[in-house]
Amino acid sequence: QVQLVESGGGLVQAGGSLRLSCAASGRTFSMRDMGWFRQAPGKEREFVARITWSSNSLYYADSVKGRFTISRDNAKNTVYLQMNSLKPEDTAVYYCNAREIGRNYWGQGTQVTVSS
Repeated sequence: QVQLVESGGGLVQAGGSLRLSCAASGRTFSMRDMGWFRQAPGKEREFVARITWSSNSLYYADSVKGRFTISRDNAKNTVYLQMNSLKPEDTAVYYCNAREIGRNYWGQGTQVTVSS
């Protein structure tokens, strides 16, 4: 089992920045990658960004490219999402995700609200 705990959400004005953190514990040695998804009210959960553990490859949704940056701290088993130039349409609950072969893990989610 892998446990994920997110932090760092909040309320920010358009154009502002926030940094989300996701700390992993448990069977972290089995993780292949970690990432972030988000879900806005009335919409489906969507992919935001991902970082692989072995090759440190980065992947981003087109909607956040150039504004969001995913990174990791191996020693802390923590992944970060630096969000700059935030827009009202970035408002959502952000979920941390970790994958191992055959299984997905999710955090509890953290609310990000961007006011116009």
